[in-house]
Amino acid sequence: MASEISNTVLTAENLSIGYPSKKGDTVIAEGLNFALRKGELIGLVGSNGIGKSTLLRTLSATQPALKGDIILNGSTISETTSLQRATQLSLVLTEAPASKNLTVLELISLGRQPHTSWMGRLTSLDIAKINEAIEATDVAKLKHKNCYELSDGQLQRVYIARALAQDTPVIILDEPTTHLDLYHRAYILKLLKKLAVEKQKTILFSTHEIDIAIQLADTMMVMTKKSVAIDEPCKLIEQGKFDALFPPETIHFDKNTGRFSVKN
Repeated sequence: MASEISNTVLTAENLSIGYPSKKGDTVIAEGLNFALRKGELIGLVGSNGIGKSTLLRTLSATQPALKGDIILNGSTISETTSLQRATQLSLVLTEAPASKNLTVLELISLGRQPHTSWMGRLTSLDIAKINEAIEATDVAKLKHKNCYELSDGQLQRVYIARALAQDTPVIILDEPTTHLDLYHRAYILKLLKKLAVEKQKTILFSTHEIDIAIQLADTMMVMTKKSVAIDEPCKLIEQGKFDALFPPETIHFDKNTGRFSVKN
């Protein structure tokens, strides 16, 4: 128990997520309690529109929680500054940035902004972190290309490299395999798994690649309209949590293989 507590990096306590308004809050999910640990790859799955992106934005403090607390490395995230959060958590979103005219090296170097002086000068440590990120994501051959010249799969690796260069304990990615073919979807998720283990990062990602996530993730979060179930993939399978994701008359989940199939 003590080792689990010491390895905990991000905790949600009685968390409610959604959208506030004058007419009343729109609650997406409530009463969430979970802990994410160091060196783990965590997959967040659920049907379209269920609120996965809302949860990730709330956990990264880009959107306020309706209720409850998020504790990041011992500090309540709502009470930290944006600069403090940027040294603890990096975020990779699906939206195309306005930075595709940058070279790969320039984009990855932006990950060091929270650590540089007001003049933005890179120290030897900054350069070392950038080079480590380039090596870990295998983009050395691309570093002098402009980002608009890259394929979707290559660009996704560059975004991950930028997050690695930021050198935060937690990395959150919103659907990092969107628009990729099967090979590159598997490649990106295997890369995230490798980085979680080798760099001892806590990596949380949302995905529609449930079959692959079941095989690679240490922990999974299954989000439905009624709840968010969090556990090891094998235990969630035993509990029948994946069966609740899609209409049973259309999609069948095979507990033996951990795969979904379309019913005839």
